[in-house]
Amino acid sequence: MKTDDFDFNLPEDLIAQHPIEKRDHSRMMVLDRKTGKIEHKIFSDIIDYLKPGDTLVLNDTKVIPARLFGVKVETSAHVEVLLLKNISKDKWETLVKPAKRVKIGTVVSFGEGILKATCVGIGEEGIREFEFSYDGLFYELLDKLGTMPLPPYIREQLSDQQRYQTVYAKNIGSAAAPTAGLHFTKELLKKLEQKGITICYITLHVGLGTFRPVNVEDVTKHTMHSEYYRMSKEVADKLNLAKKEGRRVIAVGTTSTRTLETIIKKYGHFQECSGWTNIFIYPGYQFGAIDGLITNFHLPKSTLIMLVSALASKEIILSAYSEAIKQKYRFFSFGDCMFIQ
Repeated sequence: MKTDDFDFNLPEDLIAQHPIEKRDHSRMMVLDRKTGKIEHKIFSDIIDYLKPGDTLVLNDTKVIPARLFGVKVETSAHVEVLLLKNISKDKWETLVKPAKRVKIGTVVSFGEGILKATCVGIGEEGIREFEFSYDGLFYELLDKLGTMPLPPYIREQLSDQQRYQTVYAKNIGSAAAPTAGLHFTKELLKKLEQKGITICYITLHVGLGTFRPVNVEDVTKHTMHSEYYRMSKEVADKLNLAKKEGRRVIAVGTTSTRTLETIIKKYGHFQECSGWTNIFIYPGYQFGAIDGLITNFHLPKSTLIMLVSALASKEIILSAYSEAIKQKYRFFSFGDCMFIQ
């Protein structure tokens, strides 16, 4: 299975540069994963496709202002640091540009020294481990010094930083938003609950595993970076009951999907747990947790388009993407979405 098999040509003007004014007014392609049948709707119509008894699983991670711009204490050379995951109290795995300037012992200063980071580890492809030192509260300093880590294909400035958070974001720790959830409003979630749909929240802190490109020719040779996840006992009980009663489990986003599939694959059922996952889902994978997926339109040759191709088949997904391009759907983080059922 070749990475190039998941390539497609996307006109640049279809890459959404800003969020739509009303979250639930984005367009939604409804795709039957068995037949390939397509319907064109808006996202608020999701209420018509979810049935009483369905269980909707959302990722309640909260994006931190993870992009920091600093200078090397020794030379004043500029360094950009993207926080990826918290390894221990003040130690973080980061992505650094330019990485060649940062070696073991390098100290980077942010905000004229109110936050400093010392390099204590070197990984592949720009990865560095930093030990941070500061006075006060770390996340308060991040709010002051950091910026939202928007993907590189978004070139416009985001006027409202909260538009890169879901309305239910709660647990701090992500380097990127779980973007399928950006379409939900509090009002829509309330209407879904009133219809009899069970809503559950799990956590996966989005890091490099989700958005790092695939740089190998053979898909099976790609290695995912690990990301932290957590599921409560209450949620596990609800999901186990849904499975026992034959009710649908619908994941909101690939991050929720990967968390659910990690847990079901590890334990054979859902249970209270936390840990790190590097699960890589591509065609041939047998799903054990989910029955449907709400997801955005993804980058060519990415692990995310491979995941949705595993659920609906590569041929059906690429055909649907071709139709989305023809119908001028908006792509990627701030774009439109697809409900695969």
